[in-house]
Amino acid sequence: MEVVRRATIATASTMRRTIDCLKLSEIALESIIIENFICMQCGTQFAESAQPPPSCPICEDERQFVRHAGQKWTTLKWLATDHHNRLEEEAPRLLGIDTKPEFAIGQRALLLQSPGGNLLWDCISLLDNETIAEVNARGGIRVIAISHPHFYSSMTEWAERFDAQIFLHAADREWIMRKSRRIQFWEGTTLPLWDGLTLINCGGHFEGGTVLHWPAGANGQGALLTGDIITVVQDHRYVSFMRSYPNLIPLGAAAIHRILERIEPFSFEQIYGGWWKANVLADAKAAVARSAERYLRWIAV
Repeated sequence: MEVVRRATIATASTMRRTIDCLKLSEIALESIIIENFICMQCGTQFAESAQPPPSCPICEDERQFVRHAGQKWTTLKWLATDHHNRLEEEAPRLLGIDTKPEFAIGQRALLLQSPGGNLLWDCISLLDNETIAEVNARGGIRVIAISHPHFYSSMTEWAERFDAQIFLHAADREWIMRKSRRIQFWEGTTLPLWDGLTLINCGGHFEGGTVLHWPAGANGQGALLTGDIITVVQDHRYVSFMRSYPNLIPLGAAAIHRILERIEPFSFEQIYGGWWKANVLADAKAAVARSAERYLRWIAV
């Protein structure tokens, strides 16, 4: 009996130690902070993890670059401690949103306000309570559509906060770093939306490179929202086209002809590019044509 009693005590002691270890493991797991880390060079938000990702595939691609001081990461919480968003009207029913001080690539998003629902064109990394309140005051967001992966930023965060869908061209599927059920892929050349809005796949900078045709823009003469698929240069009479802007990799003639072919059916008087005041405000379709002619002439030399 003494042997049995001692065995029972030993078993109970082992069980207590096992339970204690399990409790400690639970505490340790609870203390691990899971974050959606953001690349400080391109502004892309990644899937949840306990540690920063080992690298940023978008920055390691030839169209972008890794910070000269090495890869660095932040989070929405930390970004909000020393940055804020600026919201200003870029045009009637077109609200520009960017981050100050400048963060990552430095683009500004555009909230296009339309009767059938608002569309957020392109995206930025920072989303704070002030921005949420301002956007909601203008009717919220029905859909987020993005020109190319360099501007994917915190798109899933924005979609979750505004209960919105994200429309991305399927050709750029591989560059999504934070997957979401809210992302809807589209294929082909165009995707009609509402109120005459149309997404147009131009390719070029990225295979899925997209512009948005807004027929009600420019007082009904039409406008294109282009990010830098068609980028407005310093001389606002012209635009340009590149595979990589920071690394100065040009596009070939076939890519330029495809861009021209894809936008030809659409009328537009204005272009709104990816940064503040990077706009062509008159005769924009002719500006694209003469810019393409100049570009093709010089790459053929």
